[in-house]
Amino acid sequence: MADSNSRPNRVADFIQRELSELIRTSLKDPRISSMLTIASVEVSRDLGVARIYYTLIDAGEAPETQQGLERASGFLRSSIAKSLNSRSVPQLRFIFDDSAAKGAELSALIDSAVKSNTTSEGDDEGEFVDEPGR
Repeated sequence: MADSNSRPNRVADFIQRELSELIRTSLKDPRISSMLTIASVEVSRDLGVARIYYTLIDAGEAPETQQGLERASGFLRSSIAKSLNSRSVPQLRFIFDDSAAKGAELSALIDSAVKSNTTSEGDDEGEFVDEPGR
């Protein structure tokens, strides 16, 4: 038996490819950042709703970009409908994904913690010395 989620996954992949192209080529809204990337798309089992997770290089542009995407969702949905061989097209819900920014922030915190956790020069207990005859 085929995986019950295979159709939603195929639709999600299709929507991700189409939206990436449409946003890059067809949207002229100045609120939508040119540095927008569609990170992932999740489609519900009944194909009624698609949650589109996007990232931005400058997280400060997220509120304006969100407004622009919500305003363009009808146009994007109708454009997808022309290419998608399905009776219905999922509603598009855009969600800003700030996990990349949070990951960079955590990485910076770890780096600063490692730099601040230095041992003194005279402490040789933990060192391994590879000398012949010892």
